Amino acid sequence: MFAGEETDNCARQGIIVKNLTMIDLWYRKNGGDCFIWTHDHVFVIMPGDIIEIFSDLTCKTTYCSIQREYHDYQGSDSNGDCAVKILPDCMLADM
Repeated sequence: MFAGEETDNCARQGIIVKNLTMIDLWYRKNGGDCFIWTHDHVFVIMPGDIIEIFSDLTCKTTYCSIQREYHDYQGSDSNGDCAVKILPDCMLADM
């Protein structure tokens, strides 16, 4: 480890991402299968994962305009508890 480099205390268990958009969504991890992500439920993202979030059950209509990677969620975890939430309009916030 280098001076000034922070450790990633979430790397082992991943980051919990909770759907607080008030609607059911669907997501695809690393280009895989499409899974429902109901309101108030979570998924876990691990280092190296890329998540796409959709508004339809066939994972064709994007809800979030960008594919987010682990470090995007990690950047929103300001208190280091490995938990973030997604709000309407695909906004990420600490939980």
